[in-house]
Amino acid sequence: METASSSRLAHFPVSFFAMVMGLAGLTLAWEKAQQVFARDLGLTPWLLGLTTLVFASLLLIYATKLVRQPQAVVQELRHPVKLNFFPTISMSLILLANASAAVQPVLGEPLWILGTTLHLLFTLYVMNVWIHHEHLQIHHMNPAWFIPAVGNLLVPILGVSLGYTDVAWFFFSIGILFWIVLLTIVFNRMLFHHPIEAHLLPTLFILIAPPAIGFIAYVKLTGGLDPFARVLYFAALYLTLLLFTQIGRFFRLPFALSWWAYSFPLAAISLASFLMFELTGQVFYQALATGFLVLLSAVVVFLLLRTLLAVSRQGICVPGH
Repeated sequence: METASSSRLAHFPVSFFAMVMGLAGLTLAWEKAQQVFARDLGLTPWLLGLTTLVFASLLLIYATKLVRQPQAVVQELRHPVKLNFFPTISMSLILLANASAAVQPVLGEPLWILGTTLHLLFTLYVMNVWIHHEHLQIHHMNPAWFIPAVGNLLVPILGVSLGYTDVAWFFFSIGILFWIVLLTIVFNRMLFHHPIEAHLLPTLFILIAPPAIGFIAYVKLTGGLDPFARVLYFAALYLTLLLFTQIGRFFRLPFALSWWAYSFPLAAISLASFLMFELTGQVFYQALATGFLVLLSAVVVFLLLRTLLAVSRQGICVPGH
């Protein structure tokens, strides 16, 4: 007979790792803000420590699930939506590598290599499932499918600094190629088919991440601001504005883990705007980036509190979530 604890373990979702991405994004955004304003507030070690603790805890729990409830993990790997959250594990490692570079540089490269290798394996697996599927339907498509593509765009940000230039271009090319392909499919689904389910609506914010992260990666690769870089940045900025016009819809949604999809994209557009300020010197972008950072900070604090409340009330890790 299945106990309550084993049942909750079986329903512990891989999407929990989106928390790590949000926290790592917040860490990187505050680190960048301190550089831009030339003020060391001492936040980076604390934020990095919290992010690392959350990642280690989630990894331990999910590893326990793999050992004790392997069939539940297999079911997630075969699920048309949950499948796309497995790369959040490798993306968390890549983001931790980026965040660690400023505090513990010796950890940056090994974490980056591990995360990059794992992400390539996840990307190959996910795309093999897409290609050889037997059960995927158009209503299964949602912005969470961008997650494997976004992860590829994260690789160059630190990879270039570490000297892995060709590897960085390889992953950037994958990310940009599938961002364009998936963007077309997602908009086809939203415009001509059934609306996205309410509990997945927060994943619309993921639309911001590919062009925002792509902009940062492209500037790292090319070393400057050119027309294509501007296209990437302004595409991300427009998508951010578009989603802000629908804020009323998001406020009416009941809390779910999918709300963590708000966090990392906000971090991405904040980081991209700080970089745009550094490249252009226009104070407008500095103000914009600061505004996004304040909003991001408030959102992450709120999400942490709501997640802890949901866990305490056993509203997460139950069937149907």
